Amino acid sequence: MSQQASNEARVIPLRPAAAPPVGPPAKEPLWRDLVGDVLRRERLAQDRTLKDVADEARISMPYLSEVERGRKEASSEVLAAAAQALGLGLGDLLSLAGTELTRKRSEASRNPAEAPRNPAGTPYNGLCLVA
Repeated sequence: MSQQASNEARVIPLRPAAAPPVGPPAKEPLWRDLVGDVLRRERLAQDRTLKDVADEARISMPYLSEVERGRKEASSEVLAAAAQALGLGLGDLLSLAGTELTRKRSEASRNPAEAPRNPAGTPYNGLCLVA
């Protein structure tokens, strides 16, 4: 072994280099979409109409429809009223939405091309909380 070779550092990577993402990175689901999905699923599971739930929650039927479709970012008061009209607490609604987020992230992890990525283009490795 030469003198020069013995002075060179050897780098051993701890993790294998990540493969470049296939296709465009998937976007993180929006909170309003998750909450809307939960509200609609709960309403349909109870076999109730938009009008029935909106009347009980004292919000307009078109607004509730837009919240369910993820078109409107509802206030916590509106979400609490809609949840209560469905027999849920606000905490229950948020917990179900969190579960929905976990489910969607799990589905995306099975298909790495759809996994949410950070701005650097690498997959998120932890739970991302949104408010």
